[in-house]
Amino acid sequence: MNVGKILEAKGSEIIALEDTCTVLEVAKLLGERRIGAIPIMRGAQLCGIISERDVVRGLAIRGGGVLADGVSTLMTKSVVTCGMEDSVQQLMVMMTERRIRHVPVVENGQLKGMISIGDVVKERMQETEQEAEALKAYISSA
Repeated sequence: MNVGKILEAKGSEIIALEDTCTVLEVAKLLGERRIGAIPIMRGAQLCGIISERDVVRGLAIRGGGVLADGVSTLMTKSVVTCGMEDSVQQLMVMMTERRIRHVPVVENGQLKGMISIGDVVKERMQETEQEAEALKAYISSA
């Protein structure tokens, strides 16, 4: 299974904000949409990503005033991305090694969607269940 198939199954709706938004706008959108991270765009170009953790860390360090700041003060600017053909296994390794939970999917310089650790775990569980069923069927037929 690859990233493209996960996006196909879950849908590729892209929830993103422009790099001109504030941390408060990010916090509101994260809460309203019940998501953990938002890609930040400059026009059609991905220029960052911000997560719930980033917002909480900013609040802890700088207090409530951080909500009025621009998103660029808290976002990660060097974004780790994946492609549509990357495998679930590659994604699991990357997310584990880099300790990240959300990865933008980029193809030919365009943002195509977001993959979360939850998406990866769900896919891996389905694969494991299918493998178990195949083994049971094989054993039953022998």
